[in-house]
Order: sequence, then structure tokens, then C-alpha cells
Amino acid sequence: MLMDLKNKKILLTGGSGFLGSFIHEILTKRGIPESNIIIPRSEIDDLRKPEICHKVVQNIDIVIHLAAKVGGIGFNMEHPGELFYENIVMGAHLMEEARLAKVQKFVAIGTICAYPKFTPVPFHEDDIWYGYPEETNAPYGLAKKMLLVQSQAYRKQYGFNSIHLLPVNLYGPRDNFSPESSHVIPALIKKCIDAINNKDAFITVWGDGSASREFLYVEDCAKAIVAATEAYDKDAPINLGAGMEITIKDLIHLIVKITGFTGEIRWDTSKPNGQPRRCLDVSRAENEFGFKAKTNFEEGLAKTIDWYKAHQH
Repeated sequence: MLMDLKNKKILLTGGSGFLGSFIHEILTKRGIPESNIIIPRSEIDDLRKPEICHKVVQNIDIVIHLAAKVGGIGFNMEHPGELFYENIVMGAHLMEEARLAKVQKFVAIGTICAYPKFTPVPFHEDDIWYGYPEETNAPYGLAKKMLLVQSQAYRKQYGFNSIHLLPVNLYGPRDNFSPESSHVIPALIKKCIDAINNKDAFITVWGDGSASREFLYVEDCAKAIVAATEAYDKDAPINLGAGMEITIKDLIHLIVKITGFTGEIRWDTSKPNGQPRRCLDVSRAENEFGFKAKTNFEEGLAKTIDWYKAHQH
């Protein structure tokens, strides 16, 4: 049974962020009135506080919980305590208050960082408990993973309709390009464009380039989340990905090619690679609600680079 979102009041936490802004656009294009899409602003509504979570879920039909404290490897290594605490309390309070308020559906957005460090590739959802996550992002990954435990426990005890989605690394226009907290694609794009602008002879990249990653274009991810909100109602977590894998070495060469950077690439092997490999089994999303990523990786990268060039300060 498809859930008709048209007349539902939807709380979209993190709705003004990178992924949230695309989900917001999809919902409005579906004809959902702006007045039915509630986006809490972190400066007013601090979701780490139970009383704020209580306030924002009143008269809400669906919660799509995207709000999270996130960053790249460097940020994760410097702020493990904050990342654990803030993500776990936001999720736990919000889901509990949503249950008490009799919200019809809770869509929890997890993270690929929840998978064990040495998960067999491609990562299948059933492998999520077979080991400890990669150390640099374990506090964040485990905090988000507790939302899966909470979802399943609440479904079992209360019949609460909560689903858990696991998006892989996202990229696209409007991403966070801040050097302190950006993920790998925006960080590498910024390095190349800045080097071109400054006429630098080289760029430095963390690790040795051997680690692999999978990337999902942000708009594809937004479509997947809306599709799951409408059509998925089971307790098993679901991977959202593109089913592709690229090494960091190949990724930087692709970004160099598209940006036109002609200098040298230097590898800083004193810095960590992060998880050795990341590639998802994406069959469950296709089987359960027909999701298949559409955006070609090189085209998506070019769009991201064009957006950054137009918006760099």
C-alpha cells in the first residue's frame, strides 16, 4: 500500500541542509503545500532537548529525520564525543516523542559508517552487526545505528511504524565545501579549484589512494527517501546507493580531469585512509520500492564542480 503524502503534515528535520533541500523540493513538486512541510531551524529548535522534540512533533503525520552532526575523517577524529552524544540524543528523543504523539510514520536516516570496518563487499544489510565500525567514524556510526535498534524495538513493542535507511556517501550541488568538515568529493573539488585559482604547483590528498568508496548523487538519494516514505514498511534496514565502487586514486584523477588542474598530486600517507572499501548491495531498495540510481557518476561530478565554481567565495 502506497502512503499518499498529499495531505500529510511532514516534519523534515535537517530540511534546510544539503540532502534536506532536495527532499523539500521533491515534496513540493508532488503538490504537498509548503504549510504541510515543517522544517525546524537548529538555532531556534535544538533537537538535543527533549522538550523541543516534544514541541516539533505535535500534529505531525510523518517524521523524516535527517538532522545530524556530521563531517569528514578529520572532523570525526577531533569531535568523537560530540558526534556520539548529539546524534544519539537527537534520534532517541525525537523518535520517543513521535511515538507518544502517535506519528503515523518515522523515517530514520542512518549512515554507511555504521557498517563494520571489514564488511564483505558488497555490503549487505544483514552484515551490519558483524563487527565494529572503522575507528575514525565509529562514534558517529554507532550513534546512528542505535536509531535502527530503537526503530526495531519500537515496532516490536508498540507497533510503531519506523523505517531505517542507510545512504552511502552523497555528493552533488549545495554540498558542504568547508575545509573543516567536508566529505571527500567536495574537499577534493575545492583543493583542485583553489589550486587552479592560486596557480599552485601541487595538491595534497590524505592517505595513499587505495581506499574505495561508493557515491550516490544527492537528488537520487532524495528520490529514494521519498519513495521509501511512501512504500516501505518493514523493520529491516535498507541500503541506498548506486552499486558502484571507485578508489580515491581514481576519484582524484577524475576530478583533476574535469576541473582542468594540471599540477602534481601528493599523497600524505601519515593521514588515515578510513574504511578500506565501501560498496553496497543495493538490491533490497530496488526490490522493496523500485529505487535505482539514475545519475551517471561523471555527469554528477561535473554538475557538482560547476555549482562550486558558481558559488565559491
